[in-house]
Amino acid sequence: MSKEKETKENPMEKVQSHDWNKERLEQLKQLMPDLFTNDGTLNINELKKVVDPKSVNETERYEFRWFGKSNAKREAFTPTDATLVYDEARSVNPTESENLIIEGENLAVLKLLSNSYREQVKCIYIDPPYNKDKDFVYSDTWKQDRKEYWEDAEMVENGLKIDTNIESSGRYHSNWLNMMYSRLLIARSLLKPEGVIFISISDEEIHHLRKLCDEVFGEENFEGHIHWRRRHNQPNDKSKMIGIVAEHILSYSKNKEEYKKAGVGKVDLTGDFSNPDNDPRGDWASKPWKVGSDQSGSKYVIVNPNNGVEYDGEWMGEKTTYENLLEDNRIVFPKNGDGFPRKKYFRFEREEEGQCATNWWSHKQFGHNQGANDEMTSLFGEKNIFSNPKPKELIRGLIQISNAKSGDIVLDFFGGSGVTGQATMEMNEEDKQDRKFIVVQLPEKIAEAEEAYKAGYKKISDITIERNKRVIEKIIKEKKEAQPDLFSKKENEQEQLKGLGFKVFKLKKSNFPRVEYAPDPEKSEEENIELLKKYIRDKEAQLVTAFNRDELITEILIKNGFKLNYTLAKQENFKKNEILLATDGDKETLICLDVTIADETVEYFKTHTDQKLIVLERALDTTKKWNLKHAMGDKFNAF
Repeated sequence: MSKEKETKENPMEKVQSHDWNKERLEQLKQLMPDLFTNDGTLNINELKKVVDPKSVNETERYEFRWFGKSNAKREAFTPTDATLVYDEARSVNPTESENLIIEGENLAVLKLLSNSYREQVKCIYIDPPYNKDKDFVYSDTWKQDRKEYWEDAEMVENGLKIDTNIESSGRYHSNWLNMMYSRLLIARSLLKPEGVIFISISDEEIHHLRKLCDEVFGEENFEGHIHWRRRHNQPNDKSKMIGIVAEHILSYSKNKEEYKKAGVGKVDLTGDFSNPDNDPRGDWASKPWKVGSDQSGSKYVIVNPNNGVEYDGEWMGEKTTYENLLEDNRIVFPKNGDGFPRKKYFRFEREEEGQCATNWWSHKQFGHNQGANDEMTSLFGEKNIFSNPKPKELIRGLIQISNAKSGDIVLDFFGGSGVTGQATMEMNEEDKQDRKFIVVQLPEKIAEAEEAYKAGYKKISDITIERNKRVIEKIIKEKKEAQPDLFSKKENEQEQLKGLGFKVFKLKKSNFPRVEYAPDPEKSEEENIELLKKYIRDKEAQLVTAFNRDELITEILIKNGFKLNYTLAKQENFKKNEILLATDGDKETLICLDVTIADETVEYFKTHTDQKLIVLERALDTTKKWNLKHAMGDKFNAF
């Protein structure tokens, strides 16, 4: 490797999340190299000729614009240099599942997940701030070293700083849109091609959210607008013209055709099934055989076998079809045998077929606010731990129509009370599937006057974690009471605990001091890179004695595209260095955090180039680094 190429390497890139802007630019360069100058810079004027050849006036185009939109889009694809660290103390049965609860600012967390979990998520549900209160907007101006985010161990006085967004502000809607835009752009990249997203929202921003999602996901991928009745009682507010009893849920697929091809999910059956005639095929319900007033069917005369009455009309099927159904005991005449004919359909048939969801979701089937509050009270043994949680029945229904099955990931990056985790685990227990969840929640401080604070919960994320812990305890207790013999042996117990657990990760400053380097605006990019390298040499000596090995491994792996379910295995054939094999089921690499790489180890990798290797930059002198890079090429990486 030439010294010139080595000089141009930017050490910052290795400790940041994936740079999607850079990747998109490279893709454009490969597709249309004529748009770039000889030194590799994009020629904006040439790009304009491709995008807008007729120089259409901007005001003549139909588009959704607001203040700050361009910056919000840039922010979505700008890498973060923060990291995630494992919190073993707050994890529950961590070896029994791949579920994750991540405590941290969700934009940074999404960026960290965007490489490892790209196109891995089947279903996203989010319940973002509704833009009703003046203080709600997640600030996207934070950097990993900003005092107000990282100070005070578990957060600053008010958690992550949020922007004041009073309704009289000219940017009231823009602030909310900017917050949502950057997050939805990353969320889309996480979805599988057949994945779907559901977003809860109130009246205040529903029209803006629809336009925003049309842009991010494509208008052609709009799946529906669900109206969910959130109240079980009738409001009687004399000051309002219209009482609010429903909330909105917008649904988009990433690719409508791929979603259909993979299979459209169904909700639970509705209707009253019974078996008054003791039909051996089980419970059944019925529907009219006569067509409706706005339909057309087959004309013939039906004779009621009970009383000889003739019915002359239009029917749902041909006469031969009717006769076959009658012979098969699938035609009934209600009203003690005197009514018009109806066709039986059996519960087992409808269960196999499934029931299509509609755009009206009743509180009776999909839960309501009061029921959700009662659920929290039951779990925590105290009232008012969390304001207005969503009912688990609602989330269950959304996961159902996403058609998420075993192995699929359900993501919620506005985790709130943690109901998405509960709904996922309880669904798995019910249908014996193995869906995974990832729940992200900001460690926003709870006011001291709140009941949750008095009960010992200092941050919203504490409630998110505690709820799912209590749900797991509840499920295990119920299973033991129902079938105690299943827990009689250790191997049986592990089988029963499968999927009932989660790992907790926290957003944290990078382990690498280099991220705190501030470039000199008076110097060129090349000069700043050289200054950065000198800074690293001077500062990262402290990494040897101060770093947490496990935290550093997590940071390195996640920034190399590994999922957080990775495992490590020591490679016993290396005698001079400790080398671990890291794998997450899809990727694998060898990794060594020793402060010196032995000559024997270097010689081994000069001839064994079939596996990837990651080491610390400072563990190598120039010769060793050149030898490894020359022999292994892109399979060698030094942090």
